[in-house]
Amino acid sequence: MKEFMMIFRSTSNPDYNPTPEEIGESIKQWQNWIGGIAAQGKFVSTNQLGFEGKTLAPGNVITDGPYAEVKEMVGGYILVKANSLDEAVELAHGCPILNIGGKVEVRNLMEINL
Repeated sequence: MKEFMMIFRSTSNPDYNPTPEEIGESIKQWQNWIGGIAAQGKFVSTNQLGFEGKTLAPGNVITDGPYAEVKEMVGGYILVKANSLDEAVELAHGCPILNIGGKVEVRNLMEINL
């Protein structure tokens, strides 16, 4: 099996202020979705990205924040195992980010031999 990365993208919404109950329900949806992938033996790892960061550009130009010039933000990722890109895309169905208008970008990982 090959490894694929699902990158979770969404547009920032400053008016979105979920209640603690809504946050709990969202966490449960993510756990259930990832748990379903794990139950198939296709889960590798996942992490949510924080809101703090810096960007380094050529010429040693450093800007605060990872989202300085983008409309969409990357909130996290999951690594999965699948036999093909199409199978990896099938695993992306049901991702909770889709419920709030977000997107899942599915990319193959290329092995680097050093």
